[in-house]
Amino acid sequence: MSQPSHSANWASALYEGVVTHHRLRPKRHKLRYSVFSFLLDLDEIDDLSSRLRLFSRNRFNLFSFHDRDHADGANTNLRHRMETLLGRHGLGDCAHKIRLLCYPRLLGFVFNPLSVYFCYRADATIGAVLYEVSNTFGDRHSYLIPVGEHGLDDKGVLRQSCAKGFYVSPFIDMVADYHFRIRVPGENVAVTIRETDAKGAFLTAAFVGDRNALSDRKLFGAFIRYPLMTLKVVAGIHWEALHLWRKGMTFHKRPAPPQDAVTYVLETGTAAAQAGKR
Repeated sequence: MSQPSHSANWASALYEGVVTHHRLRPKRHKLRYSVFSFLLDLDEIDDLSSRLRLFSRNRFNLFSFHDRDHADGANTNLRHRMETLLGRHGLGDCAHKIRLLCYPRLLGFVFNPLSVYFCYRADATIGAVLYEVSNTFGDRHSYLIPVGEHGLDDKGVLRQSCAKGFYVSPFIDMVADYHFRIRVPGENVAVTIRETDAKGAFLTAAFVGDRNALSDRKLFGAFIRYPLMTLKVVAGIHWEALHLWRKGMTFHKRPAPPQDAVTYVLETGTAAAQAGKR
């Protein structure tokens, strides 16, 4: 396991930007919120905690990261759990560097609708991405997708797809596919999810943000610009749900969560591909 670097060279960063949702059917609906996310190199979290006064690991602070907020919820080192998970699926070589794009706890509270783990090989190529999805009912599920042999396209964009296997919104049917379009974190980051069914695309959600170096000054500035942001994420989800209900959207019954906490996805992992095999 590589050691965290000096603070001037941290891979970890703060990304400020916007989240957008655009629902195309059966009722059109749009939303746009200003947010920020952390990119945390899992090897650097202790170093960040020791050097930043406004950030802590597994204890209360203005900003904090708690290992139990992710993966299986265990109160153990997340880096070790991710190494085990990748190894279990034959992706041990992708655990050289693991970087997590997520919301931090803000004054002790956080809810992450989507956390994205970027898993790198020793040659700095990205070997796998894990998409960790949480719903407001307290459930969590992840999709682990290896990066194909061609990796990023000539525009530096990674494209992946999988069948939906986890209940998120009461207004979206379970028979659907996710299509991810990722600009891997650098000077900026973009995570776009297009959701489709047999009729085509019906929802696009995205986060686009610009990189800022982590420092106490930057953290305090983010707190002033986005006060109580993590609480507003949950409030916003329920507020938008109210608007959808008023527009007459159909409710879909909540099924039991998948028995396996992680779905390992092959290239033919979409619902459309699975239907084609039957």
